[in-house]
Amino acid sequence: MAVYLHEEDLPEGVLAPGPVAVDTETMGLITPRDRLCLVQISDGKGDEHLVRFAAGSTFDAPNLKAVLADPSREKLYHFARFDLAAIEHYLGVVAAPVFCTKIASKLVRTYTDRHGLKDLVRELLGKEISKQQQSSDWGASELNEAQREYAASDVRYLHAMRDILAVRLQREGRTDLAQACFDFLPARARLDLEGWPEHDIFSHMSA
Repeated sequence: MAVYLHEEDLPEGVLAPGPVAVDTETMGLITPRDRLCLVQISDGKGDEHLVRFAAGSTFDAPNLKAVLADPSREKLYHFARFDLAAIEHYLGVVAAPVFCTKIASKLVRTYTDRHGLKDLVRELLGKEISKQQQSSDWGASELNEAQREYAASDVRYLHAMRDILAVRLQREGRTDLAQACFDFLPARARLDLEGWPEHDIFSHMSA
């Protein structure tokens, strides 16, 4: 298992065919303001690839974009809504089809309100991950080892968790409901980008 850091694009041919786990790190939570700094991606075979974008980047990353936009590759996320918005805004591609472990967790782990990545990894896989670097400066000119490990851990376990959660969704008869939610996520991310981040447009309320 190794963590590879790349500048501005993913090298060609480093990922095996099939689903890829994806995550992003940005300068903050307001997508148009807080630039994309890092995209993490893994094919689930043991290595994680980190693609770093410098300040002033043109985000011209043809290899990475080709993988993210490939409709034959399922993309695994934890809280896909945020990552989809960041990827579309900065890289200009819709990184679907989607499986979101956070949504799947909320649909089947109704016995708890703890749906964070750390909680899921602990319960489903019996492993511990550190979230200490969550609020660090991802726009720095150099990423330290702790940041690299944190970023890699965000995609390291998504394949295994997807497999477990898919079984639970089927067991509870919620696979179709989950898929409908996953299919809507690119549109939900676009609503965030277009100015409806906190408004439920399906609500009867006029606000």
